[in-house]
Order: sequence, then structure tokens, then C-alpha cells
Amino acid sequence: MVYLNFTDLSEEAQNRLLENSKKDVERKFGDSIRKYVKENYTCFETMIEEEAMQNLYSYTFIFNP
Repeated sequence: MVYLNFTDLSEEAQNRLLENSKKDVERKFGDSIRKYVKENYTCFETMIEEEAMQNLYSYTFIFNP
């Protein structure tokens, strides 16, 4: 679960969430993504970024007043 304040929806907060998601994706799927990148000649950072964006939808957000 990710706890957020309604007053803290700034760009910095959004970037922080994305960076946390990137770390989460790399921890969970890093080896698989590296293998895919090597086989398909794509960019690792781009793949992590795309997966991190999708990973955000799997989070449960709780907004505090």
C-alpha cells in the first residue's frame, strides 16, 4: 500500500513513486528483463521505465486528508 496526502500530489511525489516502482520492478523482474533485452536488442532503461509505469497500477493507494 502506498499512503499519499491529497496535498502531496506534486511532480516530485509522482517522480518518487515512479522511482520506487522502478526499483520494485528491477528487484522482481530484473533478470528476466535483462534476458529479454539481450535477445531482442532493446534498451534496459526503457524496458524498466515501461514496466514501472504498468507496475504503478498494481499498487493500492490510500489518500489521507
